[in-house]
Formats: sequence, structure tokens, C-alpha cells
Amino acid sequence: MDRCQSIRWGVSEVSVVIRAAQATDLAAVEHLLRQTGLTTAGVADHIAEFLVAEDAGRIVATAGLESYGRAALLRSVASDSACRGRGIPRALVMRLLQQAEQRGVAEVYLLTTTAAGYFQRFGFEPIAREGVSSEVRRSAEFEEACCDTAQAMRLILGAAGGRASRT
Repeated sequence: MDRCQSIRWGVSEVSVVIRAAQATDLAAVEHLLRQTGLTTAGVADHIAEFLVAEDAGRIVATAGLESYGRAALLRSVASDSACRGRGIPRALVMRLLQQAEQRGVAEVYLLTTTAAGYFQRFGFEPIAREGVSSEVRRSAEFEEACCDTAQAMRLILGAAGGRASRT
């Protein structure tokens, strides 16, 4: 269990814990995703590949990284509306990208309808959906959940891509 830096919110300082999601977190993760308008398709099958952020024992943010060999799908980056602006989703994404790089993932993909600009700050670039790895295209999020208008994006990790640490 890792602690991210203490984050100032209002006048109080709050310590947020970032940890691997457990099966017992599934209901809270799915509730948070539904609250933020994101799909829950495939989450139950991949809950072990999710991170959660806890504030006073309550899950306030989540993000997942489904692995498909040397490709991965970043998905379900969500935070409770009361916790926005605290950098928690950014910390989750950075942690997942670090883990992906350590596991030898070469490319990370995502689909978004509203946050392309946010993910560009991590180094993701828009691509045609046809350019997404075939393994990732077979994921539940890609096949069942994301609308045809969602923007596909890709981040190349490692020496070839030089993951963005500029966020």
C-alpha cells in the first residue's frame, strides 16, 4: 500500500491512499463509474488490474489497466465529484503507466469521448480506431461499451516512446 503525497483541499490536509483494488472493492468501483457516466463492462473480470484511491476509508477515485501481452488498455479513470481538482486521477494514471512500463508493455491505448486533452498531457496521441492493437479491440470496453464516436488514443512506452513525465 502506497501513500501519495498529502493533498491540500480547502483548509485541511488529507492523506489519500492509493492501492490495488480487491474483489471486495468491485461494488464501490462500479458505483463510482456509473456516477461518472463510464461503463462497467469488463470491470469484474479485470478488478485485480485496477487501482483505487481511498480517503478516510472511502473509495474516491479509480483507474484500470487491462493487459493484453505487450499492449494494454487504460480505462475507467474516474473520481468522485467532491474530490476533483486534487490530482488523484493523475496519480492513479501515473502509477498505472509506471507499472505497465515495468511489466514490459510497449503500447497503452484508451478510448475517450470527453478527455482527449487531459490524456494528451500524459503523452497519449489520437489514432484511428483501426490502429488499436487487435487484442485490445477484443476487450469488453472496446467491443461492448464504447460508442463509435469515442476517440482512440495511444501512448508508446519505453525508449521508443519516452513516456511523458511532464504532467
